[in-house]
Amino acid sequence: MEAGILPLELWRMILAYLPLPDLGRCSLVCRAWYELILSLDRTRWRQLYLGYTECRHPNWPNQPDVEPESWREAFKQHYLASKMWTKNAAILETSVCFSLFRRRRTRRTLSVGPGHEFHSLGSALAMSSLFDRILLFPGLHEEQGEIILKVPVEIVGHGKLGEVALLASIDQQCSTTRLCNLVFMPAWFSPFMFKTTSGHVQFDNCNFENGHIQVHGPGTCQVKFCTFKNTHVFLHNVPLCVLENCEFVGSENNSVTVEGHPSSENNWAYTHLLGLIRSSPGVLPTEDSDSLMSLDLESRDQAWSPRTCGIVIEGSQSPTSPAAGSPKAGSQEAEVGSDGERVARTPDSSDGGLSPSGEDEDEDQLTYRLSYQVQGPRPVLGGSFLGPPLPGASIQLPSCLVLNSLHQELQKDREAMALASSVQGCLIRKCLFRDGKGGVFVCSYGRAKMEGNIFRNLTYAVRCIHNSKIIMLRNHIHHCRASGIFLRLEGGGLIAGNNIYDNAEAGVDIRKKSNPLILCNQIHHGLRSGIVVLGNGKGIIRNNQIFSNKEAGIYILYHGNPVVSRNHIFKGSAAGIAVNENGRGLITENVIRENQWGGVDIRRGGVPILRSNLICFGYSDGVVVGDEGKGLLEGNTIYANKGCGVWMMSSSLPHVTSNHVSYNGLYGVAVFSQKDGSGESPGGHGAQENFGEDGDATLWETELEKDDDLLRRPITAALVESNTVNHNGASGLYVQSSEVLHVITNVIHANGDRGITVAQSSQLTRVANNSISCNHQSGVKVEAQCKVEFRGNGIYDNRGHGIITKGDSTVIENDIIGNRGSGLQLLPTSDTKESLRCDKLWLPLPGNKEPDPFIPGLRHCRAGPCQGSAAGEHRLPGQDQQDHLSADLKQPRMHHAEQQVLGLQEKV
Repeated sequence: MEAGILPLELWRMILAYLPLPDLGRCSLVCRAWYELILSLDRTRWRQLYLGYTECRHPNWPNQPDVEPESWREAFKQHYLASKMWTKNAAILETSVCFSLFRRRRTRRTLSVGPGHEFHSLGSALAMSSLFDRILLFPGLHEEQGEIILKVPVEIVGHGKLGEVALLASIDQQCSTTRLCNLVFMPAWFSPFMFKTTSGHVQFDNCNFENGHIQVHGPGTCQVKFCTFKNTHVFLHNVPLCVLENCEFVGSENNSVTVEGHPSSENNWAYTHLLGLIRSSPGVLPTEDSDSLMSLDLESRDQAWSPRTCGIVIEGSQSPTSPAAGSPKAGSQEAEVGSDGERVARTPDSSDGGLSPSGEDEDEDQLTYRLSYQVQGPRPVLGGSFLGPPLPGASIQLPSCLVLNSLHQELQKDREAMALASSVQGCLIRKCLFRDGKGGVFVCSYGRAKMEGNIFRNLTYAVRCIHNSKIIMLRNHIHHCRASGIFLRLEGGGLIAGNNIYDNAEAGVDIRKKSNPLILCNQIHHGLRSGIVVLGNGKGIIRNNQIFSNKEAGIYILYHGNPVVSRNHIFKGSAAGIAVNENGRGLITENVIRENQWGGVDIRRGGVPILRSNLICFGYSDGVVVGDEGKGLLEGNTIYANKGCGVWMMSSSLPHVTSNHVSYNGLYGVAVFSQKDGSGESPGGHGAQENFGEDGDATLWETELEKDDDLLRRPITAALVESNTVNHNGASGLYVQSSEVLHVITNVIHANGDRGITVAQSSQLTRVANNSISCNHQSGVKVEAQCKVEFRGNGIYDNRGHGIITKGDSTVIENDIIGNRGSGLQLLPTSDTKESLRCDKLWLPLPGNKEPDPFIPGLRHCRAGPCQGSAAGEHRLPGQDQQDHLSADLKQPRMHHAEQQVLGLQEKV
């Protein structure tokens, strides 16, 4: 008979009445019939699966409304798994020597219940043989004594789940057992419902209530489609146990405890379980299933939170763009600021050019160049973040900063791939943990792997302590009353591809030398921090999205020392990364954006290394270095934050080098003193506290280790070196400090106010070898009673004066050229002592609208005595004369233009 005689729809209707054995026979007729049987997947195969009392929906309990890819394949997998417990039957039969006593191959079915062959489970077990099937009929079956299983049997409840209840304490002492379709409750004399020390047990479609289950290595177990209500599963030294499609509800302690190193001794079921796990479809990521991780940044934000949108600079003009405050083309005006400071605005003075005639020139084409080259790593970004932020435009990340998918990361990292592929100890897959105290507790060298589970409304989801290892892939962890994942006492493993959100404490809490690999997770909307690392905790935190948390995205304190790289940390209600209380860490190549507090907040002895990060679009400052904060900030791009680029407070000794600080709303770099003990800097830059479960800070003092880190060189003074600070809304560098500060070899260019403002400096502020150019007001301003040394700087083309000073300033070997006001303006003070030696000064001549070429006779020296007709030391009125000329140039002749310059200088 051919399938083509009748329409296919009619054949499908006919075949829908066939039982499972007949469907198998029909599929062997020919290829056409085989394909016809396969086409019944959504009809007959679905009916057969759902009508099978030993299993539930394939996606139960997490997604019971989502159909599987193939009902036939799901039915096949469950049918084969249900037969796995009999795999060693042939081995046992061959052990009998005499055929007279050989175990029979046919399995008996023993019925237990009122009106049936046996009245109790114990009596049926006494008469059972190897692999017999014991059928419990509906009712309550209570055993008064402990049941010991000495031969392999299968115990099955007849009817719907819930109709057969078994009150017993079972001790398995045989090689294998299967229990199916039963409701287990503990007997009156013991909380243990089932335990085994060596054999293999398989639970299918059972309910467990108010008791304990214990499996001890080398014993193994396989649990599928079961519900555990206030039930605790103990797994001690198990080589391999599998819990799939189970529900854990209302536990008063931990739902699952995995304790001890996996046993090296394996029973017969270990190999079969391992093969079954590797052959069954898992949740390891593939290129197709991991599409969300490969999307660009903005698409992924929208995918996880409908409330988010692209990065938009509101208004017709960017508030952080210097163009917003620049005059219209063709205007020419001069403004007089405080203390007589003159700010000139002409159509030729562009904030983007370094020469008066270079408005249309590229910013990289400098008319005046420093004699040195900025050393150190280049910022991680290309030119896309070096221009002004465009109004209404969304951020476009370079390809080097787009996050990799989990599949890509595992392909690149062989160690991570080996961890993700390994199976040892306990495998918990596609389970639901809800409404209880704890989910999974792994301790004392235990091993556990969790894939595709949901943990919700628990006190905590997973705890890993005492040298244990966990592997967590694609789990959902949310609404925990404490931390989602908690590691301490050298816990470790792989935490990858998980969605961790809405937890009351940290999403991941790492303490006491724990060292996990945290990869490609979504950690968001936590009521405190996303990740906390403290108490000598370590870890590698890479390629994660951490966003919309109430406190810091990553919080490092008490000698925590993680490696944080290539993460996107954004839209937090506090800092992006906070390093506090002697925290450390290597923080590289992260995108930290749109956080309410500082992008990175360093306080109280924090000593991190920040290298090649993008810190942008924050609602406050880019980097805050608070009281006693230290560390190295190197090669970062700090861009378009509404506050300052870098905010440094009292007693902080950071090393800020080779950063690109641009288009921030206030100062590029601000140094403020807080010696009055107010505890907070202006603008409310306060530290945050987040100690997690153990709370009190004093608990950690006895456990801290002060390891020397060779990567960090000792620094005795705050250092700002080799940075590019440009196009910020206020001064490029603002100093109001009573501590020593070194400002060396920076490019401070086109800022909205002055290049450098020194408002307070009782200790020496050393400003050396910097390029200060094209700022909207003067190049440098020094207030009264400030102690500042200027040496070897180039101060060019600023719209006000070159240097304005009231304080105790030393000006040595500087080039002060092309400024719209005076080269040097001295304001009257009571104790001002100025020293000018070997400087190039240019002052505009009367009546000149355009700057004249630099007078060629004026030269300066930087090494040794001055040479040339105009060499010498230009002194202020009242200063003692000092001979700095060479022996044969005691009375140099002055050009007429030089006399005019010196005359104007004396008037100043």
